Amino acid sequence: MTKQHPEFDDEQKFIDHAYECLEITKTDAWKIRQMNEASMGGTFQARFERNAFDEVLVGRLTQLDLGDSALVFGRIDRLTESPDAFESFHIGRIAVADSSREPVVVDWRAPVAEPFYRATGREPMGLARRRHFQVQGRELLGIEDELFGVGHLGVGHDEGLDGEPASSIPTLRGYSTLLSVLSRGRTGQLGDIVATIQAEQDEIIRSPQQGVLVVEGGPGTGKTVVALHRAAYLLYTFRFPLEDQGVLVVGPNRVFLRYIERVLPSLGEAGVEQVVLADLVRGHNYTAKDSEPVARIKGDLRMSQIIAKAIHDRQRPLRNDVEIAFGAGYLRLTVNQSKTIVSEGRRRFRRHNAANHWVETEIITALIASSRNPDSDIETMRTVLHDLPEFRAVINYIWPVLSAAELLHDLYSSKALLRLAAQKVCTQEEYESLHRQRAQSLGDAKFSEADVAVLDESLSMLGPKPRKNGRINDADEIRTYGHIVIDEVQDLSPMQLRMVSRRSLNGAMTIVGDIAQATSAHAPASWKEVLAHLPKKNPSRTIGLTVGYRIPRQIMELATRVLQSAAPTQISPISVREGDEIPKIIATTADQLFNELIKDTQRMVAELSSGNVAIVCPDAMAEDISVALNAAQIAHGRAGISGIESGLTVVPVSVVKGLELDGVIVVEPAKIVAAQMHGLRALYVALTRSTKQLSVLHSEPLPKVMTS
Repeated sequence: MTKQHPEFDDEQKFIDHAYECLEITKTDAWKIRQMNEASMGGTFQARFERNAFDEVLVGRLTQLDLGDSALVFGRIDRLTESPDAFESFHIGRIAVADSSREPVVVDWRAPVAEPFYRATGREPMGLARRRHFQVQGRELLGIEDELFGVGHLGVGHDEGLDGEPASSIPTLRGYSTLLSVLSRGRTGQLGDIVATIQAEQDEIIRSPQQGVLVVEGGPGTGKTVVALHRAAYLLYTFRFPLEDQGVLVVGPNRVFLRYIERVLPSLGEAGVEQVVLADLVRGHNYTAKDSEPVARIKGDLRMSQIIAKAIHDRQRPLRNDVEIAFGAGYLRLTVNQSKTIVSEGRRRFRRHNAANHWVETEIITALIASSRNPDSDIETMRTVLHDLPEFRAVINYIWPVLSAAELLHDLYSSKALLRLAAQKVCTQEEYESLHRQRAQSLGDAKFSEADVAVLDESLSMLGPKPRKNGRINDADEIRTYGHIVIDEVQDLSPMQLRMVSRRSLNGAMTIVGDIAQATSAHAPASWKEVLAHLPKKNPSRTIGLTVGYRIPRQIMELATRVLQSAAPTQISPISVREGDEIPKIIATTADQLFNELIKDTQRMVAELSSGNVAIVCPDAMAEDISVALNAAQIAHGRAGISGIESGLTVVPVSVVKGLELDGVIVVEPAKIVAAQMHGLRALYVALTRSTKQLSVLHSEPLPKVMTS
């Protein structure tokens, strides 16, 4: 790649022209919006149409705001019927046209742009040449050409680029451009790869939207960013109906969400909902902590049976006949009448709360029949009876309206209710481990991360609470989405997978993960175990990413030794980058651990001043390390508080998955391994976060797999 390319100046002029066209388009859009805002009156229909039009304009303006992202990053020259002519298309982040509405830049997602990502020497897809731009915003820094076939542009070849033999590296598109991008310092935010998407990544991005697509790949293969580009591609290709149905991205934690939050907006898609699971069941305090055995029970599908039985146990016939003083007489409800009502309510209604109004009506009907005035109007009686505590007590006993939080709060705080609901489902030790002290009020109740899926399961069985008129409001129902992307899916429990599946409108999902990095209590042995809990409306597909773009070979070799013990059946990705340094293994004593950490941190931060560095440690050490850094007056951030946008960040190993950094110091590998069930896999994750430098600092003996 060089600035001396004969067409360098012409391409820079073209890029300048493309930006001028973009500015004109933005100006025109603003003018239209201002004209639209000037008309504030009119009928309701007119106002509705004006607001809808304005929403479209705002969306378009958002797409046109590229910030620092490059507009144009490549060009394809496509063969025509004439041997001496070809047609050219400049490929960019969004489509741009000139004042005559002639296309200037083609959106990277358009069908005509597909050969830019897929063409090879053996399958040129009609191309004569593919050109890659190295750009910084509006400035062209270099050009790299790839030639295909035979013709006036030159003779194509099947060799690796830059003189590399074809057999030494995987077949990569725009090798020099790719390496240039990979060598840049990290900013603490994941960037898009729209300019450097490789063929195996593009196959995933443009894969059909139906069914469940599994994207598997080891560390550094780009599976996360590929899944986000797929979301952008699907929204472009299926704008209607996906824009209305919605696209949901589920991440493992908030540090990760903050890390990826700029990718989709940089691709012109700002309306995608990005959440952690707790965001889907709002209004609860999720600060409780579960032990690993308890979290495992709550994540098991048996918990669904326990919830179903707990709800069944709250649908109770009377134990004794009831008499309610009313006027000069009594209203009566017998045990047998209540049994009939409960039995019929269970038969008629799938969800508990939806039956409450019907059950209440049947009870009122029975009470009226026992009164001195059996022809009384039901709705009039309902209004009168609601004021009687005795009547409300009967309803609340037989068929209470329950929220998911009320159900779980009552269940967890009652050994008797737990025994009734769970004794046929799990062992006594298991269900007794779910018991906890009752909070003073429901508002004081605390739930854990594992409870999110249990609350959601409860809500799906109970249904929303009815409004005053006894009806369920559609706005209170669980929302569904036209496409769902789940990252780090290998760490979701069966209950969590079931929870996400519940939000799928049509079974279309993209799930992303790596079995070798599964560290949860429900770590699956295969994708078959994961797919068993996901929609089956259409056949599932699995596409693997095999090339490691991010991690240098020397670091990957160390991590692979851990992988071979942690997950022997899994294969590490093929690294395409040669690092400048081998990982540093620093042995010290417990007394000197923090001194050595300070010393190596200062060195790495100085050497990687244009990037970011993380200290990845056991969760229990994060606070002590932060205190030591403060004492040494070293500025740093804490993952979870400031994300990883600081030049130096302390990152507990539990939230490091999915992140990438220029430099990483892994502290006390033995403690990382000992802290959890799948500790070796957690260590593998920690060792595979760096793009440039890796240090391993330890006072305890290294795990044997790192020394063999």
